[in-house]
Amino acid sequence: MSYARGLRCRKCGQEYPVQPLNLCDFCLSPLEVSYDYKAMARALNREKLARGPLSMWRYRDMLPVEGKEVDIGTGFTPLLKADNLGRELGLDQLYIKNDCLNPTYSFKDRPVSVAATKAREFGFDTLACASTGNLAASVAAHAAKANMKAYVFVPAGVEPGKLVGIAIYKPVLMTVNGSYDDVNRLCTELVQRYDWGFININLRPYYAEGSKTLGYEVAEQLGWRAPDCVVAPAASGLLFTRIWKGLDELSMLGLIEPANTHMYLTQAAGSSPIVNAFHAGTLHVHPVEPNTIAQSVAIGNPADGYYALRVARQSGGGACAVTDEELIAGMKLLAQTEGIFAEAAGGVVVGALRKLAASGVIKRNELTVAFVTGAGPKTQEIVSDIVRPLTVQPSLESFEEVLGARA
Repeated sequence: MSYARGLRCRKCGQEYPVQPLNLCDFCLSPLEVSYDYKAMARALNREKLARGPLSMWRYRDMLPVEGKEVDIGTGFTPLLKADNLGRELGLDQLYIKNDCLNPTYSFKDRPVSVAATKAREFGFDTLACASTGNLAASVAAHAAKANMKAYVFVPAGVEPGKLVGIAIYKPVLMTVNGSYDDVNRLCTELVQRYDWGFININLRPYYAEGSKTLGYEVAEQLGWRAPDCVVAPAASGLLFTRIWKGLDELSMLGLIEPANTHMYLTQAAGSSPIVNAFHAGTLHVHPVEPNTIAQSVAIGNPADGYYALRVARQSGGGACAVTDEELIAGMKLLAQTEGIFAEAAGGVVVGALRKLAASGVIKRNELTVAFVTGAGPKTQEIVSDIVRPLTVQPSLESFEEVLGARA
């Protein structure tokens, strides 16, 4: 049984039945799933949730699904106390939510699992998406699990490691000459012509709900409490808003105390339209032309930028951008302190976290959770300069000679 009651426009409040639709017919604003929270609160408690599987699907009753889930083992990823990184940054209660460890090595498995489940409920036989890389891999994997066809569209400049990680699931892989925004425009046209379940277009309201499981998990892993601060990456801004929604829903359902979490949004400086708007003191996001090595967060016209800005402001949080050099340093620092090899978006988070801590915006004693959302081997060429092996002959003398020279 699902507690989802329909779709509601986020701007004008117009209501719609549950269907594959993402924009309001009246004002063209995004739709989101509405729930019967009173009935949900009567049915749920911490003990019931704790009896669920060790995956995102322990929160099934809080998700908009009816049928059997398309599940490849996503979620309940580690929340690690980052003592070494915390010492470097001057933070005593720093945690890393390591979502690199999902089946296709990014958080995208969460929203795709929900959207693929709804696609099957709606009778689609094909999944599709516009992607910067991670989403395409997840869509292809879930289509394989569900025995569905997959068409995935990515910019032609996507990192080679990501292309391999997509193609292994044997979707129809299309590279598009242009940016992600060009890819998204093409897919918006295709959804009018082909009867496919476009994960982040006509299925977007359901896709969005999968990411809120990150908020649920963190609160449960902290002993049913919300963190003081959250630092998370933003591309479209959707993930950022859903982490907040997850915490807010737990509070609304009486599962945690009121969430007073300060939400800090991070972007690469070469693609930071949401950060720019925050510092300009406006809720209007001006599109930019992305120019950054952090391709997974390189969206110049973020669909949920306005809503991400509202969350940052209303939570008493903020927004921070880092240069490519700073994000590379962040990738290396996270690996060399906590043993976590994250992709470029993780470097954006750590680079911003370093700046927020150094400026005193995040205080030493605040319980802070930084979200690392994709694995490093996908973008390993970014840090290939670290490979500097010492070459020796297969003898003890050669080893000690080289070791001595190094010393």
